[in-house]
Amino acid sequence: MIAIRAHYDGKYVVPDEPVQLPKNRPLNVQIDVVDDAGAPGDGRQVSEFLRELAELGERLPADAELPVDGAAQHDHYLYGTPKR
Repeated sequence: MIAIRAHYDGKYVVPDEPVQLPKNRPLNVQIDVVDDAGAPGDGRQVSEFLRELAELGERLPADAELPVDGAAQHDHYLYGTPKR
């Protein structure tokens, strides 16, 4: 199964990103309408988000005090729980 984000323009269902689907083959399509208020993200494409994230990293000062155990201790840094 392949899941894609798309929108309906009033006439066609249009994918929000390029898709690789077999040409001239029957497809089963399931439509789940997403409420904009509950939709994750802000409509940016993943590639745009990653580019912005890389630019942010480039702007950090060289002596920025970032935790080296951020992934292992994410609950501590996000929610203030004691370190494990």
